[in-house]
Amino acid sequence: MRREAMGVFVFVLALAMASPALAGPDNSTIGAKKLEEDMVHSLGVGYPSLFYEWWNKGPGRLDWGLSGELVYGDWAAFTTGERAFGVRIRGRLIRIGFGASGMLRFHLATKQRPKVTNDTAIIFKPGILVAGNTQDTFTFAIKTEVGVPFTVDVHDRITFVTGGYIPLTAYINNDIPNGVTLPLLIRLGLEIDAGEKVAPWFYFDLGPGINFITGANSFTDTDFAFRIGAGTAFWSIMGK
Repeated sequence: MRREAMGVFVFVLALAMASPALAGPDNSTIGAKKLEEDMVHSLGVGYPSLFYEWWNKGPGRLDWGLSGELVYGDWAAFTTGERAFGVRIRGRLIRIGFGASGMLRFHLATKQRPKVTNDTAIIFKPGILVAGNTQDTFTFAIKTEVGVPFTVDVHDRITFVTGGYIPLTAYINNDIPNGVTLPLLIRLGLEIDAGEKVAPWFYFDLGPGINFITGANSFTDTDFAFRIGAGTAFWSIMGK
């Protein structure tokens, strides 16, 4: 999967060098561009959840929103680590749960060049999770995600999305050691202008995942982490 993601990266960079007219979608939900519409919806599926986001154009450089998730995996990101005494700690693997988050995005800058237009922003997404894990016990989690998305309009209908994201997540479990997961993720993504009111998107986040297990047998573990999603943003429903 990492090889395919790098292939996408090389492809969009080639488009950036060749495309004379650069615009991309007007309403970004996974990247850095400021919303043009007053309200934008985004529906997606992937790992670790099925989710819906309700975005609103805020004052000045600010956009804000709310999201809900049906979670069925490691909420922060999948990590291949979390091993205690040679056995995988299963408390971070969610069987089924519901997550809710707030979203704030502050647009930092836009730079227009002859063949590329770049946007940079800061995003903050605090959230909570109520779930059952694969050990059939209750899990409560709090997440504070901070990101710096960076977008490049590589074609008149395509925007390449990258940047760094840190979804710091603390888990409280029944009968399982509590802990904190700290993935350090780099995003490879695309947003596509598919029409006047719709913009499909795709992202793949990957990087190291650091796990801290607390309690009498506390330990720290580091390994590979990732999350993936695909969906679409849409707006102006029924002419509104």
